[in-house]
Amino acid sequence: MKNLGMNDLRKSYIDFFGKEKGHTILKSFPLIPQNDESLLLINAGMAPLKQYFTGEKKIKNNRATSSQRCVRTGDIERVGKTERHGTYFEMLGNFSFGDYFKREAITWAYEFLTKKVEIDRNDLWVTVYLNDDEAYNIWKDEVGISPDRILRQDKDENFWELEVGPCGPCSEIYVDRGPDHAIDENDNAPGNDNSDRFLEIWNLVFTQFNKDIEGNYIPLAHPNIDTGMGLERIAMVVQQKDNIFEIDVMQDIISEIEKVSGVKYKENKKCDVSIRVIADHAKAMTFLVSDGIIPSNEKRGYVLRRLIRRAYRHGKLLGIKGEFLSQIVSEVIETYKVEYEELETNKDNIIKIITDEEERFQHTIDSGLERLNSLIDEMKKNGETVLDGSEAFKLYDTYGFPLDLTKEILNEENFDLDENKFSEEMENQRQLARNARKSDSGWSLDNIVTDGIDPTEFVGYDILKVEANISNIFDESENISSLNKGDKGIILSDRTSFYAQGGGQVADTGFIYNQGGKAKVTDVQKKNDVFFHSVEVVEGEIKTNQKYTFKVDQERRYDITRNHSATHLLDQALRDVLGDEITQAGSLVDENRLRFDFTYNESLTSEEKRKIEDIINKK
Repeated sequence: MKNLGMNDLRKSYIDFFGKEKGHTILKSFPLIPQNDESLLLINAGMAPLKQYFTGEKKIKNNRATSSQRCVRTGDIERVGKTERHGTYFEMLGNFSFGDYFKREAITWAYEFLTKKVEIDRNDLWVTVYLNDDEAYNIWKDEVGISPDRILRQDKDENFWELEVGPCGPCSEIYVDRGPDHAIDENDNAPGNDNSDRFLEIWNLVFTQFNKDIEGNYIPLAHPNIDTGMGLERIAMVVQQKDNIFEIDVMQDIISEIEKVSGVKYKENKKCDVSIRVIADHAKAMTFLVSDGIIPSNEKRGYVLRRLIRRAYRHGKLLGIKGEFLSQIVSEVIETYKVEYEELETNKDNIIKIITDEEERFQHTIDSGLERLNSLIDEMKKNGETVLDGSEAFKLYDTYGFPLDLTKEILNEENFDLDENKFSEEMENQRQLARNARKSDSGWSLDNIVTDGIDPTEFVGYDILKVEANISNIFDESENISSLNKGDKGIILSDRTSFYAQGGGQVADTGFIYNQGGKAKVTDVQKKNDVFFHSVEVVEGEIKTNQKYTFKVDQERRYDITRNHSATHLLDQALRDVLGDEITQAGSLVDENRLRFDFTYNESLTSEEKRKIEDIINKK
């Protein structure tokens, strides 16, 4: 094999498919999915390309190649303990959008591995989907792989899919790293997830279907190719390293952790795990912050917060005092700026955000650890092995101590956690919050089933008064036929001019009326594209299957509209004054005021506030 550095491997791959095989070279997309609510973070090379696979977008030659940065946290507990698991990695990929198919994908993959990287063909094994005779025969008859090194596997193993989007059968390529990496004498073929002898390096997905949100597999008019090869994994193979933490680009990062901690790598297995966790998480947090993610308690922000906190705690396990992650992150930036120059551009902001979060967590972990260590001592004294889930909830609720960190620390002491009790306490808290919300709004849609009810046509962007047919009336969860004066209920209709609460904006109010009755609309909610009008009847009777006028309170709507526009002005003014790193975290818009929540790691100065106000008032 050629002993290629990771940067050289990336370039070799991109040149092979981009220049020799005519693929359009794509720059890595950000880790935040663009116009895709189905994914939290980009977790595969094809994830940003769904619209090309479905034909919604086009590329000039219908074939592309990239090295896509990715983050996956599904195996976070295995990071540092195995040779190949990491949260941050790059995925090399070549893609065909209705152009070439299985023959080219298979033969080009084989050509790259054996000709460009010079892997011995006798070290290659492949798998194919159980019924994919076409792929099997290409590998056997055209490539020349021995049949005893082609394994047929079922859907769980050889069918690739995300929650929604393009998917299909696949063929995985493995490299035999030799008996020295085997678990035992029976470890002589791929299939054991705990084995590091047979390493999967490349997955060729033959995308033939589009999986919709309901789980249906719809055949694509033009089959596609989606391949993914872990750059760190192939680097580990060609550099003949024991694990992905010892490839060339990791050496300076590991050295910096050694310098900060005073602990030498590869002298103590337990310390080695901590060093690897810090190195991996430092890479992930660097790219996450560079792409605009800020620590928080929700979604992407929580992924980042969890990585920073895990890395910080493993630093404490190594004996590091105080904050240290900025030094490791600086080394990550230095190592990766050759390919990702934006890291150098964003360096000050990246370090500041990570350091601020690290400082905050230092106080949390110190007080939480003190309490948890006290609980562990009590368990040892009493001969107990399972921590009461209510105690774990108190750690979470009072100290902000993450559940996964509690579990990890208990696991290190060979203790378990009563997670059922923790979940019970958490659900009790959520129920209290739900009840509070219900008492505020007056109604809950939780018990109303929308199956069989047609979506409501919303015309209220342009029309504030519309004729509509009332299709359903609910009293709590019961479907009834009418409401009389003084009654409260929920009205459904075929169309409406009333805006439902959403996106931080309150719902419209107004009236629904005809000659027989009149109801005041006090709130509007939306569920599965069905609009629910909360009403109180003020005159006569309101019945189903009759036409009514739906009239929005125009002046109130206009007041809300103005405040909504003001939130956009405020958003832009904040970016103008503070920089693009600020991120909207929520908002409230009603007829009297607006509230705009945003993430920023410092308090605003009086001068900054004045500048923001001046910009908005001028507009």
